[in-house]
Amino acid sequence: MDKIKLGMVGGGSGAFIGAIHRIAARLDNQYELVAGALSADPARAQQSAKDLGIAADRCYLSYQDMAEAEAARPDGIEAVSIVTPNHLHFPIAKAFLAAGIHVICDKPMTCSLHEAMELKELANNSGKLFVLTHNYSAYPMVRQAQQMVGEGLLGKLRLVQVEYAQDWLTTAAENTGNKQAEWRTDPKRSGPAGCLGDIGTHAFNLAAFISGLQLEQVSAELSTFVNGRVLDDNVHAMLRFEQGVRGMLWSSQVAPGNENGLRIRVYGSDGGLEWSQEQPNQLLYSPFSQPSRIISRAGYGYNAEPEHLVRTPAGHPEGYLEGFANIYTETAKAIRTARNGSSATDILANSLLPGVKQGVEGLQFINAMIHSSQNNGKWTALENVHELA
Repeated sequence: MDKIKLGMVGGGSGAFIGAIHRIAARLDNQYELVAGALSADPARAQQSAKDLGIAADRCYLSYQDMAEAEAARPDGIEAVSIVTPNHLHFPIAKAFLAAGIHVICDKPMTCSLHEAMELKELANNSGKLFVLTHNYSAYPMVRQAQQMVGEGLLGKLRLVQVEYAQDWLTTAAENTGNKQAEWRTDPKRSGPAGCLGDIGTHAFNLAAFISGLQLEQVSAELSTFVNGRVLDDNVHAMLRFEQGVRGMLWSSQVAPGNENGLRIRVYGSDGGLEWSQEQPNQLLYSPFSQPSRIISRAGYGYNAEPEHLVRTPAGHPEGYLEGFANIYTETAKAIRTARNGSSATDILANSLLPGVKQGVEGLQFINAMIHSSQNNGKWTALENVHELA
């Protein structure tokens, strides 16, 4: 099987998320990284390319040059991975879609709802795949939970409780030279949301993915606890889903003792499910009036599809890297299907891969949450919210 030629924008030496994406792309041997515009700093870009074994003539100093040159090469890249700060997602994705190259993009999709709507139209008209790396949706036990809910094992859904708590921004880390903190707390690079955009969107996506429900309204309070910080670092919200289902969401980056505490609980008339990202290989299933039971990845009771979600026997932990890898592997399958003339829109619609639909919903969620918070927690509908000023 031929490997898919992959390019990367961002993710130069020392970049956290770029390294994660490269590991994920390599894990199932589906891709070959052959080109990159790895940094805005020419020296760093060139050194990064050398370190990664990218040929000098395929190390680019701008994403515009890379999109144009790779599209013109007979051996050009078939897909690009975008791992830059948020404010660059839109122009880079736009350039590569226009060049006829599939896009794999870190979340959130864009910085604004206006950009998200435009990118959705561009992607749908391009005939190319646009995949958003909401990696938690590709954990095996998350897929198991989604499948169990879909099969009706919880009965009629009633409640969805989700949280994502961290502590790494408890103090002003952005003033200490921490580059990850610097851009995530800068509205020019992160967009109008801080904690909300960074990890709150993961919590929202997870709740929507497992429940299969559309979030309709939010009542939110965004707080900024660290003096001098411009963007939010703590979020509380009540949620109204379709079908009368109710929920709550908490995301925080100022909660000491929490590292990556993404956790969800879903309850229905016939039972409940609970999953925690820090214990990713176990799912707690509690049928009403029966003893609770733990379903483990690849263990008894596990039946999530497809088979590639599991790489090691039961009891051998899999998690964050493998979640990203599952996204990349499913995208590789989608790219090969698209080669045969299948519609990219249809391919994504018939898969569990997150795409422009989830990207737009993420920006609608961000805008509705901010609008609600600015209006003292007023219930705000996602579908009717307008672009923030």
